[in-house]
Amino acid sequence: MLETVHAYLTRWQADPKQVRPFFARLLEALHGPETEMEFVERDGVSVSLRAKVSGPDKGAVPKELFCLVDVVEDVDGRWLSVCFYADTVSDPEERGNLVPLGLLGEDGYCFDVEEPDPVLEAYVLERVDEARQCVGAGRRRS
Repeated sequence: MLETVHAYLTRWQADPKQVRPFFARLLEALHGPETEMEFVERDGVSVSLRAKVSGPDKGAVPKELFCLVDVVEDVDGRWLSVCFYADTVSDPEERGNLVPLGLLGEDGYCFDVEEPDPVLEAYVLERVDEARQCVGAGRRRS
């Protein structure tokens, strides 16, 4: 799967919104020994990177999604939407968009990255860690 993502990154040359480097950072942050990733390309629409993690009973239950990163195709350039289940992250600075039933039929929070923004990027990476820990510990409220 990583080879497919790296091939996609190699093909991603035009980057007027300059979000490609943050996508690469997200890929790095999501990758880990307990993480399984899926990469889905929908030509001309979007690309999705889905990260799943094992719960507390490793192997007893299937891995559960904790983060979904969409690279959205736009006429003005690609941008990122980084989404989590609403019950796995906090949003104390209210930077995310609550998406009712919008993440695989459940409420989610999506954080849109449309340009380089180190403060927002750090905030989103904190949400990645928070969601991974929540799902990995089996603390989903659903």
